[in-house]
Amino acid sequence: MKVTIFLNKLKGCLNPIQIVIPKGCLLDPSNDAAVVGGNVETSQRVVDVILKAFAVCAASQGSMNNLTFGDGDSGYYETVAGGAGAGPGWHGRGGVHTHMTNTRITDPEILEKRYPVVLNCFSLNHGSGGRGKYSGGDGVMRELLFRKRLTLSILTERRVFRPYGLFGGEAGQRGLNLLIHADDRVVNLGSKCSVTVSAGDRFRLLTPGGGGYGDPGDDHLSDQEHDHDHKMFFKKRRADKGHHKYAEKGSVHAYKMKQESA
Repeated sequence: MKVTIFLNKLKGCLNPIQIVIPKGCLLDPSNDAAVVGGNVETSQRVVDVILKAFAVCAASQGSMNNLTFGDGDSGYYETVAGGAGAGPGWHGRGGVHTHMTNTRITDPEILEKRYPVVLNCFSLNHGSGGRGKYSGGDGVMRELLFRKRLTLSILTERRVFRPYGLFGGEAGQRGLNLLIHADDRVVNLGSKCSVTVSAGDRFRLLTPGGGGYGDPGDDHLSDQEHDHDHKMFFKKRRADKGHHKYAEKGSVHAYKMKQESA
């Protein structure tokens, strides 16, 4: 996928592309389906799926890392950056928003002045990007100390499956959401939850890194040789077309099987 001319955002470059989204699928669910986070989470993963289908670049962090806290008096919402995927000729950037978002996070001074929290840490999580000829960008570490009883909610992705690497590049590190109580008990909150926090509790957010591109040991290979690998990838995909059988899996499939076996 290579665009060699300048395209204005409203130029109509999607006119020749037909987008087919079957009714009832993940991207066009029924009115009574239980869904959430399509604009902030599903959209991120859709972009990575498209980029992987064309073998353009490795996966980026795949989440907007949504974080909210508040009580009856106030509320706060932020999205947190992570690592961008590497590609043919470039390293992924660390600590950036990717794909479907580019929001600016609140300045620490404003955050601590207006809300009952202290920002203990906000830095790159060095080494969280996947290694490769071109390495993925690092995710970030962000830690909040709560000064009063609040409700904390998180909506995140890439806490189980790592952002993929491409053509031998390593996957980026998965994210992690930790609640550290005032008595130093540590709880892994998983990817999505809502909990009550007390004064002295801390929330530590580690966002995913981006995937690497190209084998880490292939520094001696030229970009032309990587272009050859890229062409061979698609040649093999065409040869294998029609021979793959995909097994159904996931929570929806498990529920369906239980219903049919009842």
